[in-house]
Amino acid sequence: MSTIIDMQNIRKTYQVGQHHVEALKGVAFHVNKGELVSIMGSSGSGKSTLMNIIGLLDHPDTGTYLLNGRDVSKLTGDDLAMIRNQTIGFVFQSFFLLPRLSAVQNVALPLLYRGISSKERLATAKAMLTKVGVGDYAEHRPSELSGGQQQRVAIARSLVGNPSIILADEPTGALDSKIGQDVMDLFKHLNREEGVSMIIITHDPHVAEQCQRIVKIQDGNIIS
Repeated sequence: MSTIIDMQNIRKTYQVGQHHVEALKGVAFHVNKGELVSIMGSSGSGKSTLMNIIGLLDHPDTGTYLLNGRDVSKLTGDDLAMIRNQTIGFVFQSFFLLPRLSAVQNVALPLLYRGISSKERLATAKAMLTKVGVGDYAEHRPSELSGGQQQRVAIARSLVGNPSIILADEPTGALDSKIGQDVMDLFKHLNREEGVSMIIITHDPHVAEQCQRIVKIQDGNIIS
């Protein structure tokens, strides 16, 4: 099985006032192609910093990060943005849908930056909404959708660019237990049927236990 993410000796320090806070202390982390992995840790454990580095939203102070075999740890700016747009789909606890846009327009947004025509963007977005079970709500705005429906729209948006990795930050955190399980079932289906590698950041043991592997982080170190 090929490795899609390979991190070695990842360190990250932030300055908070007069103090230096070492958020990651030489972390080694990997994800294989097609794997469903959870990252668990309490507030301040370093999991958000690790997530941001995985998602190319931040870069490490030291260490190497190979993404699909390419060292991305030293890249900045436009190069990171391009790789992020083409490789990683994001799902967040708060959905982050634009309120004035319809569901299909929200899903089509990542394709805008690839120079794809409006007609093709909307057709691809509509097909993705159908795939995740909310095709009938394509013209609805976020305020007209339930929390579970909004999260499905957000998942469709994360998938529309055909990424090799989905990075989900507390994706069930704003949902009740039944709807949250529906979202997890959708993640597992997409992982199994589409072969998308998935990383779920969660504090919920029930969510983590449904993944193939649980990575625990504490005080900037991976402990298991």
